Formats: sequence, structure tokens, C-alpha cells
Amino acid sequence: MRTVVFDLDGTLADTSGDLIAAANACFVARGHRDVLNAGQDALIAFHGGRAMLKAGYERLGLEQAEVEARIEDDYQPLLAHYGANIDRHTLLYPGAVEAVKTLRGQGFATAICTNKPEGLARELVARLDIADLFDALIGADTLPVRKPAPDPYLAAVAQAGGAVKRSLLVGDTNTDRETARAVGVPCILVTFGPEGRAIERLSPEALLDHYDTLPALVAQMLGD
Repeated sequence: MRTVVFDLDGTLADTSGDLIAAANACFVARGHRDVLNAGQDALIAFHGGRAMLKAGYERLGLEQAEVEARIEDDYQPLLAHYGANIDRHTLLYPGAVEAVKTLRGQGFATAICTNKPEGLARELVARLDIADLFDALIGADTLPVRKPAPDPYLAAVAQAGGAVKRSLLVGDTNTDRETARAVGVPCILVTFGPEGRAIERLSPEALLDHYDTLPALVAQMLGD
């Protein structure tokens, strides 16, 4: 079966506001101010909790050893805060739901492969009311490795009942691009993320400006 695998954060949904808020809660708990900005630092947010903590503590001028120690100390509190406030600011990108429904109606399997911990990913898709639109969900801790290792993508396709040779990945970062390369499948990168069309620098097989055009693009790339 032809399969479309989606990243979650920055691809299906703009989660940057809630992610940044969770990181800032860690900084405030240590007596600092809000260090990260949801608008300006969205790209950092889409690279995960550790990336946000690293960026924040480096901006505060901490020595590298202390930065690394605080990342380890604050990672679980960050996840806890995020889990308790996971959908306050998060929004699905325009047309995402309709595009996934169209793909499924055309006989495609759909799956999520994310570097968000699986439990949080499942909680988020449930709250966004899109869980039933995907045949599989693989998170950062589902397997011993995460993207860009090929294993999570392969597991997502297998769980969805698809065939890797008839699949592609829709994502928003270099992690997704490298995952697709590792597996040997086409990659579509969205241009409505924080990098805009500058994401073209990663040389994906295709760019996606709006979800309205995704079904036709997928059909063109994967064929009948």
C-alpha cells in the first residue's frame, strides 16, 4: 500500500508556542526571565526540548559544562510542564486535516513519525482530534533510536501496513530530510514553517506551500 509518513511538530501542527512556554517555565523556575520567544525561536522549538534548553542557557551566558548539566536536570521538568499544557497554543496548519482525509480516501495509508516522545505525541493528536486519521504513530522513544535513523520510519510504514518502496516523508527540518535519505524515499518539506522557502536549501524532492496541493503532489510522486 502507498504510504505517506508525516512529521508532527512543525509539519502537521504549529506546536512552537507550547514548546517555548515549557522551556521558559524551566528558566523562570531557576530565577531567570523568559529567555525564548515563540515567534523568533520556533525553529529551535521544532528541534526539541534539549535544543531549547541549550539555546536558552547559552543566551544566559552559562559555561558549557553548566549548560549541559542544566539540560539534563531540566529535561524531565520541561516534558512535565509541556504535557500539562500541551494544547494551549498549538494549532493544526491550514488544510492539514482535509489533505490527510483526502489521501486516505484515495487509498493511501497515513502515519506519524516524530521525535516527540510517543506518549506526548499520542496525547497531542488525541486532543487535536486527529488520532483516527493515522494508521501508525512512532515517537522518539518507541524504539531505541530516533530520526534521522531509518528504523522509526520503517516501523511507521510497517505498522501502517504499507510498503517502504511506495512511501514518502512529509517534514519540516533537516532531520526529516536526512531520515528520507537514510531510508531511500522521497521527501516533501513544508515552506510554512519558520524557515519559509529557505528550506529549499536541503534539496528535497518537493516543497509544499499549502496542504491544499498535497494530495496531487503525492499522487504525482508515488503514482498509482
